[in-house]
Amino acid sequence: MARVGAMFEEARIGLRAMADRIEDLARPTLRLGVTGLSRSGKTVFTTALVEALTHGGRLPVFEPFASGRIAGATLEPQPDDAVPRFPVEEHLRTLSARDWPHSTSRVSELRLAVRYASRRGAFGRGGLRSLTLDLVDYPGEWLLDLPLLDMSYAEFSRQSLELARAPGRLEVAREMLDGLAPVDPAAPADEATARALAGRFTAYLAACRAEKVAMSLLPPGRFLLPGDLEGSPALTFAPLDPGPARPPSGSLAAMMERRFEAYKASVVRPFFREHFARLDRQIVLVDVLAALNAGPEALADLERALDSILLAFRVGRNSLASALWRPRIEKVMFAATKADHLHRSSHDRLEAILRRLVERAYGRARQSGAQMDVVALAAVRATREANVVRDGRTMAAIAGTPEAGQEAGGQIFDGETEIALFPGDLPADPGAFFEAGGQGFRGLASGDADFRFLRFRPPAGIGAGRPVPHIRLDRALQFLLADRLD
Repeated sequence: MARVGAMFEEARIGLRAMADRIEDLARPTLRLGVTGLSRSGKTVFTTALVEALTHGGRLPVFEPFASGRIAGATLEPQPDDAVPRFPVEEHLRTLSARDWPHSTSRVSELRLAVRYASRRGAFGRGGLRSLTLDLVDYPGEWLLDLPLLDMSYAEFSRQSLELARAPGRLEVAREMLDGLAPVDPAAPADEATARALAGRFTAYLAACRAEKVAMSLLPPGRFLLPGDLEGSPALTFAPLDPGPARPPSGSLAAMMERRFEAYKASVVRPFFREHFARLDRQIVLVDVLAALNAGPEALADLERALDSILLAFRVGRNSLASALWRPRIEKVMFAATKADHLHRSSHDRLEAILRRLVERAYGRARQSGAQMDVVALAAVRATREANVVRDGRTMAAIAGTPEAGQEAGGQIFDGETEIALFPGDLPADPGAFFEAGGQGFRGLASGDADFRFLRFRPPAGIGAGRPVPHIRLDRALQFLLADRLD
């Protein structure tokens, strides 16, 4: 029965892909997915990308813009009537008020029409063409749900509880595990017990996401971002320790298993079919600095999450058949965000750490014919570089305005005063974070640089006719879009 359901799902995806390809013949379209885990900067990146394409800026690496071939880009009506529109105007107003937009909590879309002069027109002559760019912004937590489609409830329980009992999580998981200990999976199903266990499981996932812990691999994603499903049975389950191989009918384990399958059927599969399976390109934003700050367990967990993310992608070079029936994602970029929290001398080092984290995934992508790239960027640059003299020495620093309430060195900032600080240097060799042989992470030795960073306000002047300051947004645009604007 499951096999028949999977075949039916594949057929639905294939028919949708065929409809998309037919539409592309009349209107060339590129669907770009933008995702990342919590606080990685998805909303800011999408907003900055739209602002750069529609109003320009300093984009020397983005060849179609730097050469003057882009004639303009305009916002178009929402492509899918049942999907919320990405509120770019609202986010720009928030940035212009020197605040950061709210994080992504649901899937949203935005369509742009990019007019450009082709370098490969008929008979070698360029001509004005148009590319429809559909931006699909969605939480990375939802992406981490896709591996659940291939798991049974027993496998989900085993993996979840193994993670919860790992050293980096055990402290925040203790209350959940203590509540689980007396539970008999074969006991009769009870709604109050199910709700209590699901509540403790959700609280544990939320605690794992806190800055001091900074774990990344936290499925099911809708437990942290429930939206209109909050309180529904599909979100009222939790892992159980191994019980009977086949849970008896009417038991607590049987009820949990049924709800787990309902979660996959009503939440994960529709997201995969309607949004994820239709993407052509993908950028994954990663807050590497948060993991470095939280310690070796967080960094190891981030590597597992990134590996899981790429396993969820169907990457590779498209053949005619795959383009028509089962399109693949041909390009994936991983971006280490918040590069403006470091001096430029550490940007390539931040990039090297991320490249090391996705090393295994990188190899698989190359074998499939997909293109991958890694970059350190800041879609909206909140700081500037400065030289500060201390004890007669000139030192490289960054300067910016910390958010109100931020604290450092016993000083609490008012949100108005600009400061200069020394962010420290990342090690030149990313292997400094890894054990010999690359078998795991050892973190930073005691006394090494402190990677806790203040949160800065956006710079003044956004939305006032000035280009949005950034770090390497143009490099991301070049990798993701330039070949389709040729």
